[in-house]
Amino acid sequence: MGSIEKYIFRTTLGAFVMVLVSLTGVIWITQALRGIDLMTNQGQTILVFIGVTGLAIPVLALIIAPLALTIAVAYNLNKLSADSEVIVMNAAGLPPWGLFRPFFYATIVVALFVSALAFYIAPDGLRRLKRWDTEITADVMANILQPGRFTQLEQNLTIRIRERQPGGLLTGIFVDDRRDPKERLSIMADRGTVLKNDKGTFLILESGNLQRFEIGKRDPALVAFTRYAFDMSKFVGQAQTVNYNMRERYLWELIWPPASDQAYLQIPGRFRAEMHDRLVAPIYPVAFVLLTFAFLGSPRTTRQSRTFSMVSAILAVLTLRIAGYALSVLATSSEWAALIQYALLFATAGLSLWVILRGIQIEPPAILISAFNRMIARLTRQPAAA
Repeated sequence: MGSIEKYIFRTTLGAFVMVLVSLTGVIWITQALRGIDLMTNQGQTILVFIGVTGLAIPVLALIIAPLALTIAVAYNLNKLSADSEVIVMNAAGLPPWGLFRPFFYATIVVALFVSALAFYIAPDGLRRLKRWDTEITADVMANILQPGRFTQLEQNLTIRIRERQPGGLLTGIFVDDRRDPKERLSIMADRGTVLKNDKGTFLILESGNLQRFEIGKRDPALVAFTRYAFDMSKFVGQAQTVNYNMRERYLWELIWPPASDQAYLQIPGRFRAEMHDRLVAPIYPVAFVLLTFAFLGSPRTTRQSRTFSMVSAILAVLTLRIAGYALSVLATSSEWAALIQYALLFATAGLSLWVILRGIQIEPPAILISAFNRMIARLTRQPAAA
């Protein structure tokens, strides 16, 4: 690549990364805040919280990446046109493909990135999130023991906690254990924490006392303790079989599902639709960029308004994306919908590429531009140009 192409390539990818990180970060924060209570109850650190909720970021990036690239390309083309660089390049004899080439290289990079997300990274993140969710759902300490309630874990065993505090600290703990017919244990502790290691799960009680009532004895045995471990391993859910849905399966599991897969036998249409969604994902960045460049890539003087072309490009991209979503939904019940989606994308990309190579400037009728400019002027309260 020449110096101009490298410059356009770098600025396009830089703008893409900035838009992608910004949009993904905003959406991720809104989703991650929903899990703060659960993470607090589990006593996890902020790093664990970020790591777990971050498993959903690849899915968000997969959805946002094509639109982020479209915004980056539109921004870069508008910047080049505002600085009259496109006109200078055209006057110097640079063909339309020469200007589009660095944008195309950036599109290939993004398409490969989207392919990696769709085929492996995004479903792998969802699988890890599913396994973590299954583990904490099976954990009695996080889901059964509720503050202020007497919880009967099994017959003749009752536990109550007064409050959960940040960091996984439990306060006001009471345990009534009558499982042994020969004795009864009553334990009260000021505070406690949950300890998990290779030996099991233990409720570590601190600053409390233990009363043991034995059969045949008149007075109970009273023991004050600083630290006491109560075994909870029996009540912590064991490893469960995790069943992954379509979004949590790798691409090859969608293309070649096992013959005995019950989910596939029950809903083969959803498997087919998800498979085509993954395969078509890398095509969207290419189609979006070609469509955007077809509207905005032709040289224009500073007197020619680019607002209408910018709006037209945005509407065209959104229409294509909405049509893709609609066909994806229909693909669950019809194989033709998936084929139409491929045809629509390739037809749009092919027509846009033909417009770019021929150097055709897409311009609406003059009367439409005039009406549009008057509307913009009215909205901005500025007099329309004669």
